[in-house]
Amino acid sequence: MRSFREILGRVKNDEAEYDIVGIGNAIVDILAPVDVKFLTKHKMIAGSMALIDAKRARELTGLIKPEKKMSGGSVANTCFVAAIMGAKTAYLGKVADDALGKKFGEDIRQGGVYFPSQALKSRDNPDLLTARSIIMVTPDGQRTMNTYLGACTQFGPEDVIEEVIKASKVTYLEGYLFDGDLAQKAFYHAANIAHNAGKSVALSLSDPFCVARHRAQFHDLICKQVDIVFANENEICSLYETEDFDEAAEKASRDASLVALTRSEKGSVIISGSERVEVACVPTVVVDTTGAGDAYAAGFLAGWTSNRTFAECGRLGSVVAAEVISHFGARPLPELKEVMNF
Repeated sequence: MRSFREILGRVKNDEAEYDIVGIGNAIVDILAPVDVKFLTKHKMIAGSMALIDAKRARELTGLIKPEKKMSGGSVANTCFVAAIMGAKTAYLGKVADDALGKKFGEDIRQGGVYFPSQALKSRDNPDLLTARSIIMVTPDGQRTMNTYLGACTQFGPEDVIEEVIKASKVTYLEGYLFDGDLAQKAFYHAANIAHNAGKSVALSLSDPFCVARHRAQFHDLICKQVDIVFANENEICSLYETEDFDEAAEKASRDASLVALTRSEKGSVIISGSERVEVACVPTVVVDTTGAGDAYAAGFLAGWTSNRTFAECGRLGSVVAAEVISHFGARPLPELKEVMNF
């Protein structure tokens, strides 16, 4: 395990083209207003998230009148938000060469994120569509999600663009993508490229159920290849199979050089070696918690790659997360870039 001083020194002395390159599930979020009767008629449980196949994805897409379509996915959101804050970001993810694949590319590029990934050819993969999360929003603001992963499942080592990894201060990996064997190989490949180039690797644990499915593999990846771990309280406790947050945090700090752990209204805890910093949350009116962790990571990494202190990085993460959860959607307002000047 490299010390934080070692990886920080490399960031300071490095003139990388990108601050952050993300690797994750490239998903298009399709938001559509519906009433409760629509959910009942089409056998959906209000407030739930269901994984669906291509047939169901096509069916639901034809039944709704989308209000908004935008690039999504956890790490894609982080890269998008960090770009708004002024960070130089890139993103690698798999889409199909269909209408939604084009929409994903257009949207994320308009946000200032470099997206060089090649799309799957539909003629060769007719049953693999661009991934989408069809989000039904009822009048009470509740979201019911139907997610089709499609082309995302084909992201493999050949999709890791070496030149982009080498040109980025930190490569940020999305835990959700870890479900596939191809993606796991891609993670190790990307991490090896980054470390051989003297760069850093970060990982989001993404979800406690995801952690439970791959606990041993996640732990192995962290110990061997990850410098920075992002997780919330439930995820880090799941990884170390304990209900004691402090125990889990202490174990994580032994396995990774830098750990940033979010605890909702309790703020966040940042640990590197013997140094521990606690950062308060930023009070706000909670409207929609979607994307809070993604936003925190964006703020933290935007600060970290510009050589801020741990306290400043955590504060930036808290400010961005508070802004995102104060309205619907996982994207902040453009004015958020001003927070980098505090």
